[in-house]
Amino acid sequence: MEDFEETYTRMRAAGVEFVTDPRSEPYGRVAVFLDIAGNRWDLLGPE
Repeated sequence: MEDFEETYTRMRAAGVEFVTDPRSEPYGRVAVFLDIAGNRWDLLGPE
């Protein structure tokens, strides 16, 4: 993914439930979201 913020914004607008706000980590940007079964997934992108 080339644009983390754009992808995050699109996913939220589509109704994806994020359980954390985006944050910066040493490896890039990350936000945690839930799938339809309640499993947690990381949205990862470059800083």
